[in-house]
Amino acid sequence: MAENDLGLEDFGENMPGHTIEDEGDKSAADLAPVFDVPVNISAVLGKSYMSVSQLLKLGQGSVLELDRKVGEAIDIYVNNRLVARGEVVVVDDRLGVTMTEIIKSEDAGN
Repeated sequence: MAENDLGLEDFGENMPGHTIEDEGDKSAADLAPVFDVPVNISAVLGKSYMSVSQLLKLGQGSVLELDRKVGEAIDIYVNNRLVARGEVVVVDDRLGVTMTEIIKSEDAGN
């Protein structure tokens, strides 16, 4: 984490207006101020590195080999930060992701 970045754990008792009564039960309504904050979610199946000349040779029907094996967990990023791993699933003829592991920030390596 960069010097000026704050995690949720940094907001405890030092947060302005924080009182002992704030330690009670929390609910989804407490998060209402952040409900409309946009986030970017990416499910990464794998990666491949190639030169620009190789990229230009790709066309319809080309096969791109990724660095993952079939059945291996995919990475789920929120705002470019690894937060979970999961599996690809099909739901009503659409692709989806089932999260199988939540990554703690210190385990993410970012």
